[in-house]
Amino acid sequence: MSHLSETLHQSRDQVRSQDLGNQSTHTQLMEVMQRLQQTVEDYITQLKTQHLQPDLGLGEQRHSQAAREQEAILVRLMCQVVNLLQPPSPDSSGHVGGGQQAQSSRQPDQLGHHLSDLQATVVSCDLSTRGSDISALYHSSIQGYKTYQGDKYHEDKNPLGFINLGVSENKLCIDLMTERLSRSDMHYIEDALLQYADWRGQPFLREEVARFLAYYCKAPAPLDPENVVVLNGCCSVFSALAMVLCEPGEAFLTPTPFYGGFAFTSHLYSKVELIHVHLDSEVTDTNTCPFQLSVGKLETTLLEARLKGKHVRGLLLINPQNPLGDVYSEDALKEYLEFAKRYNLHVIIDEMYILSVFDESITFHSVLSMETLPDPQRIHVIWGTSKDFGISGFRFGALYTQNKEVASAVSSFGYLHSISGIAQYKLCRLLQDREWIDKVYLPTNRSRLQAAHKYITNNLKALKIPFLNRGSGLYIWINLKKYLDPCTFEQELLLHHRFLENKLLLARGKSYMCTEPGWFRLIFSEKPLCLKSGMHRFFQTLGEQKQDCTEKQQEDALREQTVCLLPSSSSQSHAGESLASASGP
Repeated sequence: MSHLSETLHQSRDQVRSQDLGNQSTHTQLMEVMQRLQQTVEDYITQLKTQHLQPDLGLGEQRHSQAAREQEAILVRLMCQVVNLLQPPSPDSSGHVGGGQQAQSSRQPDQLGHHLSDLQATVVSCDLSTRGSDISALYHSSIQGYKTYQGDKYHEDKNPLGFINLGVSENKLCIDLMTERLSRSDMHYIEDALLQYADWRGQPFLREEVARFLAYYCKAPAPLDPENVVVLNGCCSVFSALAMVLCEPGEAFLTPTPFYGGFAFTSHLYSKVELIHVHLDSEVTDTNTCPFQLSVGKLETTLLEARLKGKHVRGLLLINPQNPLGDVYSEDALKEYLEFAKRYNLHVIIDEMYILSVFDESITFHSVLSMETLPDPQRIHVIWGTSKDFGISGFRFGALYTQNKEVASAVSSFGYLHSISGIAQYKLCRLLQDREWIDKVYLPTNRSRLQAAHKYITNNLKALKIPFLNRGSGLYIWINLKKYLDPCTFEQELLLHHRFLENKLLLARGKSYMCTEPGWFRLIFSEKPLCLKSGMHRFFQTLGEQKQDCTEKQQEDALREQTVCLLPSSSSQSHAGESLASASGP
């Protein structure tokens, strides 16, 4: 590591010029130090392994390469620490930045620690700048999930492992899906399935996807299979769309809070900016429900972006919304689409949860169900089976667009992001089995989602924890502000880590670009026993947090009381003068 200090010295001035995001220095420093600690541990492990196996030839080279990668990350993190510990530099008016005024002017609404890693200068022996950015973004995004993967809960084999109520997966009907995928009609192999296929996806699967979406989205006319493109996941579809619709540095509008995976994938290839349309939880005359999206907010954000020189190419929507669970009405959808047409914007709409609306009083309206669309050539729908069918491991995502040029351009990504032929065959058979889906799977899935949702909401009500009751999706957006003292993103992060200490994985609001600290997304589509254990850890964590807050408040009150009882220096001075006069000559 002898070259680290040299590199650190050379890069310090460059790093200092970078903006590390919009979090407070305390939060940034804490997150960087945590990543630094983990990287040091990984680096030491690499060195120990290499020392114990000195004669591995090629293996030794791999260890050296891994060690160099760890060194590069160490340099980056140490540069960030140096930058954060430097005294604030004077601003253009000659005043020193920082302090209360400077802190209040910061906007706590960006990508937080994700953006800090992207914007910080990365020094690497082997990676390009963008490679280092991607590596930093990846490592900062998966810390909790990586820990969970290495120590998963299992009711028999590992009951003390991590319980995951943070990643949106439907595990309620794994028994049904396992039985269906084990049937004899799934066990089929032919030459074509073992060879390269059409990059757009196998024709038989695209035909079935078109029929499936036409049926469940209530399309007024059959959908064209030529408008379907199949890739390995919905984030792959979104990334491809961003790539073919935008030049690097161009942008999409998206309401926040929103699914953080799109923020991650928008940076991997396309370098497309997501401009946030901030939604508030407060109910007002114009904001008639929490986190309400209006055309007025879209227009205001768009015009502000244009004044800053941003080139906005489109609008990104999620329906049902993730993480809020909102289901857009047909009238609201029309308004959003008409707004997009008015400003010549593409619309990407993610409809991943169309079959996960479990409240029977709610009607889901797909864009594909509309008789007429304001600008059909600029509307692109994403759907997949990961959420509705609980088979995220299949890695399947589909695009439906009437724009032949867009479909053709996205198809080219099948060269890198296609699905195996055997998986495509199984997916086709699954989607074809309409009788099993309608009579077995969907009723059972809906019933189990309802039961799990009721269990969670009853527990939340018992603790008087506010939440959005939306009746769709696999998650609940909960408000834990009363457990934060003070209610800041720093305290939100500390509570998040306290959950991790109790081996419970949740997703905090900052990961969804929420502007208000204290919101968390809690997944309830987990098996009953695991869900019960997870909620026990949830209550335990909040109990610990509440106790700490109470003790802190008592200490603060005692400190204030002590200060009030102590005489001031001026009072002591006057008392001394009076005493001297009384005992005069």
